[in-house]
Amino acid sequence: MRLYALAVAIFALTACPAEAKWEALRPATLQRTEVSAVRIANAIYVAGGFVPQGNATTALAERYDIARDRWRRISSMPVALNHAAAAVYKGRLYIVGGFGADGPETAGLLRYDPRTDRWARLPGMPTKRAALTAGCVGDRLYAAGGATVQGTPLATLEIYDFKTRRWSRGPSMRHAREHLAGAVSGRAFYVLAGRAAGQGNFTVAERYVPSRHRWERVPHLHKARGGTAAATLSDGRIVVAGGEEGAGTIREVELYDPSRRRWSRLPDMPTPRHGLGVVARGRRVFTVEGGPQPGFAFSNTLEALDIR
Repeated sequence: MRLYALAVAIFALTACPAEAKWEALRPATLQRTEVSAVRIANAIYVAGGFVPQGNATTALAERYDIARDRWRRISSMPVALNHAAAAVYKGRLYIVGGFGADGPETAGLLRYDPRTDRWARLPGMPTKRAALTAGCVGDRLYAAGGATVQGTPLATLEIYDFKTRRWSRGPSMRHAREHLAGAVSGRAFYVLAGRAAGQGNFTVAERYVPSRHRWERVPHLHKARGGTAAATLSDGRIVVAGGEEGAGTIREVELYDPSRRRWSRLPDMPTPRHGLGVVARGRRVFTVEGGPQPGFAFSNTLEALDIR
């Protein structure tokens, strides 16, 4: 009888696990917003953005060791940038576009090699823009959306071939937008949410499938958001977190399952932020820095959530 009761108790715990909770990790060395962030191996890399001192654009970069819960500075970018996009290819960090320290949008492509702690300049995009998103599928980098310094939203897709070191133009997105999120899953590049001047935040989602050379519709998010970011878990599901709206920063977090074509809700961020970085390792997602209030606000917050 006791064994039966124990078995029932174990089943109840397994069948009805407690809701996952966010964990606060060691704060970053800098407070900032509108950053570019990726994960490479067992570390998170964060570059650029705005810092509190005069709302200045910075070239500073940091590395967070996930296993040791430890931050350190790495070599600064060769140019200060905010609102740039970031992607990873073969263990290297790539930063594309962004606004420069003097304001105008840029077209640059930078590469950082963690093994040498050095940056290099590569051929720039055909289109200058910022507040865009980027991701790598195969041997190509895809840069989508963004805006000009005048705030004009773009539907532009441009493709960088790592082997030929050349850019080409892809088909435009259905919806022009900026301050959008991007993630790669199942050899497709997902472009999620975002906003456009005079139109507010969007729930729209679409994906570019390189093998078909076309954009495909994806179910819309539940929450309209701009100033957001996304990351892909090891099982291919995509997490979208953060953003800002008229009511303030956005705390709701959503999970998209490409196999089911379905969105679901995750626990809210303890510290809602916009202009943040979102990265993942395994089934753990990290939200990095960003502004806790709309506009020029800054944090060094790092929080993590384990997702079943």
